[in-house]
Amino acid sequence: MRFRFAVFIIAFGINVKLLSAQNFSTISVNFKPMFGHSVLQLNDSIYLLNSRDSIQFTTLKFYISGIAFWNNSTTVWIESNSFHLLDATDSNTLKLAFKVPADMIYSEIKFKLGIDSLTNVSGAMGGDLDPTKGMYWTWQGGYVNFKLEGKSNLCQSRKHEFQFHLGGYAHPYNILQSISLLTSNRQNVNIELDLKTFISNVDLANKPSVMSPNKEALILSNQLGKLFIVK
Repeated sequence: MRFRFAVFIIAFGINVKLLSAQNFSTISVNFKPMFGHSVLQLNDSIYLLNSRDSIQFTTLKFYISGIAFWNNSTTVWIESNSFHLLDATDSNTLKLAFKVPADMIYSEIKFKLGIDSLTNVSGAMGGDLDPTKGMYWTWQGGYVNFKLEGKSNLCQSRKHEFQFHLGGYAHPYNILQSISLLTSNRQNVNIELDLKTFISNVDLANKPSVMSPNKEALILSNQLGKLFIVK
């Protein structure tokens, strides 16, 4: 019995040493909201849509969740409790860092734009999911996946303002977007989101506002999911 116990202690000690000796590295994933070829600036910058019309952005917030790294169709690492609220007013929120095994090889990064239905029906939570972040409607509506606000002379609304609060988790307006991006095995991944392309497909004159789960929210969310690219 003493011999078996001694062997167990030695084996346990070896395993602890192996675990502690495992090397890790950090992968940084940086999200860059863009307007064409320019990094998006809120409030102070005015952008031209064409020779006559202009636009200004005041708010940009969106959720990134379920982040995972893949290699040759196989998951090699996935983040637990993966919910991140990105806010263009705080550049630190646009930079995500993940501690992964140093020998990990990956060729693809996958994530969701928005919050999954299970989390939505669980009610308001803490951290980046805290309702005080201004991204939660009600238990019926759930979370706002993507929020974009600003002004344009095209808008016929009060003060020429537009508001796009895109959310919804129940059929037929489950607007959660799954995004897969090929990338080389690198420690720094830069992902751009071109809002010029997005806003160019919006009818600001007639539909300057989407504020609930509906067909327009689904269409716009589908468009957004195609505008993330690795640079």
